[in-house]
Amino acid sequence: MRPGCYTRVESPPYTKRQYMRGVPEPRIRKFTMGNTSRKFQYEVALIALKACQIRHNALEAARVAANRYLQRKLGVNNYLFRILPFPHHVLRENKMIFGAGADRLQDGMRGAFGKPVGTAAQVRANQKVAIVRVDEEGLAVAKEALRRSGMKIPTPFRIVIERLDSEEKD
Repeated sequence: MRPGCYTRVESPPYTKRQYMRGVPEPRIRKFTMGNTSRKFQYEVALIALKACQIRHNALEAARVAANRYLQRKLGVNNYLFRILPFPHHVLRENKMIFGAGADRLQDGMRGAFGKPVGTAAQVRANQKVAIVRVDEEGLAVAKEALRRSGMKIPTPFRIVIERLDSEEKD
């Protein structure tokens, strides 16, 4: 299985797990980390520039990279970090055996629906993938954390900083 085969969005999301047996659970479990009750001044967002599918293990790698850096530099109570997309789309693969002597083991296109091999989140262009909320002194750390996180996703990205108004904070 090549990861490049699953990054393009070629179909609507296939989410009907009741029709498929053996769908592996997504590796990412936590989507919100840090201090959820505190109000922060700034929101730093990681935005995908192109539409793509982000596999569940890439989301988990991005979460771990950013969260570990934020915890080490800011401490647990000085940020709020969220991964926004959820991996609903089920990826399927019709496994074929290639090579010498493998022709007797293949079935070709018979039953080509494929077996589930993982899940992915379908992301549109200019959609937020992750956000970090911090105060002014943590802006540089949040930008670096999201840059490290963005290296784990299979699309070009940009980082946008917004100042939060008092009524917009949650």
